[in-house]
Amino acid sequence: MISTRPVTWVPVPGGTCLFGDRRRPVRVRDLEWTATPLTPAQVGWEDDGRPLVGLDQARAAQRAADLGGRLPRSVEWEWAASGAERRLYPWGEEEPGAARANLRGSCGRLTPVDSHPQGVTPGGLWDMAGNCWEWTASPTIGAGFVVRGGSYNSLGLYARCTFLNAAPAELRSPGIGLRVVRAA
Repeated sequence: MISTRPVTWVPVPGGTCLFGDRRRPVRVRDLEWTATPLTPAQVGWEDDGRPLVGLDQARAAQRAADLGGRLPRSVEWEWAASGAERRLYPWGEEEPGAARANLRGSCGRLTPVDSHPQGVTPGGLWDMAGNCWEWTASPTIGAGFVVRGGSYNSLGLYARCTFLNAAPAELRSPGIGLRVVRAA
């Protein structure tokens, strides 16, 4: 099945993110976000609505640039997922479930990006938790980058807005995709 899924941009107003478990205040600017992780159709490939995965961090950053944007920084990702109210999960305080996120124990594979309507953030971002990790532009020690959000094979803990993980920059994983941001 070939889809022609347009890129939908969602405005996320900036503010002060109380970043991470230590709640370090970091100012975040107004940005527009892709409503979902990118799908292959959004970069001109065949598509079944599942996230575009299997790109290393540099290629993910290039795809973001091709769409006129960039990968988000880790703090920007957390701000968009948790909001000013610091939600525990992108949708709120309720624990993950199949209607909210594609996590371990759900279906064991990627699902279309619009499959979890109860997991949408109040601002309109889909799949901020589960389905696929998302590359960020935030480097780690040891030539890696922060990935956020968890995947279809992640525990519910990984779906929390403050949870971050790292991956080697050259990793091409079937569980890591990308989301794009641009100046508002």
